[in-house]
Amino acid sequence: MATFIDPLVRTKKVIVCCGAGGVGKTTTAAAIGVASAAAGRRVLVLTIDPARRLAEAMGIPEAAREPTAVPRARLDALDVPPEGELSAWMLAPEVVFESMVRKLAKDEAHAKEVFANRLYQHLSKIVAGMQEYTAAEALHALSTDGRYDLVVLDTPPSRNALAFLEAPRKLAMFLDERVIGVFLPHKSAFMRAASDLIEKVFTRAFGAGFFDDLQSFLGVFSGMFGGMRAHADAVRSLLLSQDAAFLLVTSPEPAALAEAAFFQSKIRELGLPFAGYVLNRSWAYTRGFVGPETIELPEGAGDTERLALRKLGQLADTERWRAQRDRDLLAKLRMQTESGAAIATPHLGGAVEDLAGLGALAKNLVQLDNR
Repeated sequence: MATFIDPLVRTKKVIVCCGAGGVGKTTTAAAIGVASAAAGRRVLVLTIDPARRLAEAMGIPEAAREPTAVPRARLDALDVPPEGELSAWMLAPEVVFESMVRKLAKDEAHAKEVFANRLYQHLSKIVAGMQEYTAAEALHALSTDGRYDLVVLDTPPSRNALAFLEAPRKLAMFLDERVIGVFLPHKSAFMRAASDLIEKVFTRAFGAGFFDDLQSFLGVFSGMFGGMRAHADAVRSLLLSQDAAFLLVTSPEPAALAEAAFFQSKIRELGLPFAGYVLNRSWAYTRGFVGPETIELPEGAGDTERLALRKLGQLADTERWRAQRDRDLLAKLRMQTESGAAIATPHLGGAVEDLAGLGALAKNLVQLDNR
């Protein structure tokens, strides 16, 4: 039976995976990419910080300046049809920034002027905190350039992802010329007086010369603010549209479930299209589990054999309790969605770090085997 994720991987343009750290969110995003490629689509998995072995399995090189395609031979092993393609890229904020400048600059000379600006050089090196904002720009560029049918975005762990969810709105507010204009040189006496006051405040806070650098930075950028704001608005429109879907990945751990509930409330508050839950690393599906009570001891079995069988029974009871716990959690998650969209993925015994594992997980995501 097909799951609620099956139509998502076949029709959506953007799937955003959110959730706490350590729940297998990156692996789930990669598996969704595999599932969509297996459906014959051209897919990009845009990730933040994949595990080293998972990155190697998908062929993601460190410090890549553009997405890398998974070799055809590896896709053939996953039964991906010829028209299906899978690429991956670990988000590089400085590369996204540079690409955005080149697209929005009037010409190459203008772009070089921006790159040479001292404040821009410092800004482009501040990677921490930029990932969430550049993720929105990368999502715009990569979902609209025609290369991919679907972009799967693996957001930063825990509540840092909220910066990504709100980035388009905040960027559009920041790029309001009425705000930016206060910092630029003016002919108006009133605006000059306001600018002088701001300069004094900035000089006291950051030292002499900073305000001049800021004015220079905003001056070379001023012709691009309209394009940047248009991108921000386009990303927000895309994320609010039916072309997008937000998935919450969680695990049976109480802390992860609490984070998932927080994310769901925030997603609804922002009006984003929430698609459902993935309860990862779950024991909800016993998949043909047979208890030791079906074992018949041979005649003449001694106390050792009987004791061993009793201990097996105790272990089986623990497994049954764990399976029932996860089924109850899955039922609770389904009650928290309007359409009952929640699925559990099996615990595969450890971290999924190769394409074969991703292929197995992908099948479980789109095809339910509830035994």
